[in-house]
Amino acid sequence: MRLSRTHRVAIIGWRVTHITRYSPAMVNPVRDLREAAGLSQAELARRSGVAQPNVAAYESGRRKVSVEMLGRLRVAARPLPREALASRRTDLLNLAGRYGFDNVRVFGSAARGTDSLGSDLDILITRPPGTGLLTIAAFAEEASELLGVEVDVVTDGGLPVDHEILATAVAV
Repeated sequence: MRLSRTHRVAIIGWRVTHITRYSPAMVNPVRDLREAAGLSQAELARRSGVAQPNVAAYESGRRKVSVEMLGRLRVAARPLPREALASRRTDLLNLAGRYGFDNVRVFGSAARGTDSLGSDLDILITRPPGTGLLTIAAFAEEASELLGVEVDVVTDGGLPVDHEILATAVAV
């Protein structure tokens, strides 16, 4: 089974945090993190605000990466919400189906293509009658774990028909 980019980044992030404390020579944490995310040095540099020559120096061992810098690079290597959704669309729809939700849509910055590293994924669902807030919260939590980004869930039942969310939401 091939892991998604989101899961590879999470595993590498754990590995970097835990293994490098004991034996930094065992791994090249910056290269491992970047490759797991499927990013070039230039893309990681752009996302993190770190100069590309510095990323190269961290990877080659010419420069020692601090714990703080590694954390910054790890955040930059995370997928954007729209990327996470694109890579796990079918899995998200299957998860929603297991909870009894249908008509799954996305709205907000991910739908507009303006999401950034700090953005969450806004999902609009139709819920069956009798589904409570705890079920919706459990779905949001599981969806966040699945996608590797924070997920906010809104149900369409209480929104007026002319609400902006309903007008801008697009099918997943």
